[in-house]
Amino acid sequence: MITPDCPIPERMRVAVTGTPGVGKTSACALVKAVKVVHVNDLAEQTGACTGYDKQRGTKEVDLAKLRRAVSEIEEDVVLEGHLSHYLSPDLAVVLRCSPSVLERRLKRKGWSEGKVRENVEAEAVDVILIEALEEVPEVCEVDTTEMSPEDVARAIEDILKGKREKYRVGDVDWSQEVLSWF
Repeated sequence: MITPDCPIPERMRVAVTGTPGVGKTSACALVKAVKVVHVNDLAEQTGACTGYDKQRGTKEVDLAKLRRAVSEIEEDVVLEGHLSHYLSPDLAVVLRCSPSVLERRLKRKGWSEGKVRENVEAEAVDVILIEALEEVPEVCEVDTTEMSPEDVARAIEDILKGKREKYRVGDVDWSQEVLSWF
């Protein structure tokens, strides 16, 4: 029932986020149910990239400027990128990947040892998931470790259709893998 306290949302914003290398871009390239905006591209197009952190090897982004750009999008949208959960979405889909598999993926991409380690450690201790839980009213998580990009895209589309029970937070757990490192 719609009441004045429960207005119909004007548009739906969905963040597809996760540690670099978990499959966000590959999966979102196959999502057909809704427009996909790549946050990195939007940051470049809107001048939200403010510099470059040489020590970490990353672009610096003005999140306020990026949020303003997103607020001007008038249709339902999937925001793809590891910063997307900071852009006031209604729902976040956090893609996850086993740290050991993520390490292999990032090394295949030619990433430096330091960047590989930083991102594998971030995945191992749930950094993006915790950030999403702090920023977004509803969060789902998908373990992409053994999924094809097509399978991940189907999972995202299922979540968009409201089929979220299978992807509830807490089902992905790397603790046994991480404990085996010691």
